[in-house]
Amino acid sequence: MKKKALITGITGQDGSYLAELLLSKGYEVHGIIRKSSSFNTARLSHLYKDPHEKEIKLFLHYGNLTDGTRVRHVIENVQPDEVYNLAAQSHVKVSFEEPEYTANVIAMGTLRLLDCVRDYILNNGKEVRFYQASSSEMFGNAPPPQNEKSPFLPRSPYAVSKVAAHLFGNNYRDSYGMFICNGILFNHESPRRGETFVTRKITLALTKIKMNLQDKLYLGNLDAKRDWGFAGDYVEAMWMMLQYQTPDDYVIATGESHSIRDFLDKASGYLDMDWKDHVEIDERYFRPAEVDYLCGDAGKAHELLGWKPKTSFTELVEMMVEYDLELARRERKIDDSKE
Repeated sequence: MKKKALITGITGQDGSYLAELLLSKGYEVHGIIRKSSSFNTARLSHLYKDPHEKEIKLFLHYGNLTDGTRVRHVIENVQPDEVYNLAAQSHVKVSFEEPEYTANVIAMGTLRLLDCVRDYILNNGKEVRFYQASSSEMFGNAPPPQNEKSPFLPRSPYAVSKVAAHLFGNNYRDSYGMFICNGILFNHESPRRGETFVTRKITLALTKIKMNLQDKLYLGNLDAKRDWGFAGDYVEAMWMMLQYQTPDDYVIATGESHSIRDFLDKASGYLDMDWKDHVEIDERYFRPAEVDYLCGDAGKAHELLGWKPKTSFTELVEMMVEYDLELARRERKIDDSKE
């Protein structure tokens, strides 16, 4: 029988790539989306079909992890085989400004979802495999390379909330025998990355500068080092975790770390320009507590799941630059037509 998957956070970067992957594998995919006065499904537009057509495999349901009653209703109606919890207030800097909301969505939202899934299993006698999106930010300033045994030293409300969600998952797995996997994903990027995240902010700005659409790019700490991979590779690891015979926690990373300066060098070099002529430091973009150096050891995922990243750092940067350069060219053409 066709498997059913329920994805929270399906409209995000990871959700859209995961939906693509599961649809390609023959799944019926359901996603929970927040009600908004404007369309927030752009990343899914190439997957969406008119609900009046036959053979529809993607279904969207309004809901929010702050509303446990609605989440319970969706789970009971969908009857999923797999649940992927990707929903979050995912911006680390914003979490310092909205800590209560961040904790409500990530920590308490995960608890609500776990409890709804547990009740569904008890009432229906059906196994549901659960993926929890943990984060490398949980490691904070733990010494690299970080793996599944590294201590959690969170440095932001976002990271603290992710630690709580991670531990809720472990607790429900140990207490109730649920099939729950925590994927501790290090930074993963793509052309679908949100425009306020530093990698996409860089590729958007540099391509616009290249096309004479803007002059400056304002950034914060350029020395922070991150292990950057491609989101399309990482969602495959999520799926592989839930296909393995036993539930566990896995670090997903490339094993290479690069600074924001390195990212700027690579992106501007591809555009044949010098970022130092255009970048200025703005103190507003510094975090109250910085995470200096993240680099993951994904040896466990390599050995047990057979997962390895397919996309190099250089390929990732060039992919993002090419995508945003095309956007900048279109914007330039529109501006020229108005003159």
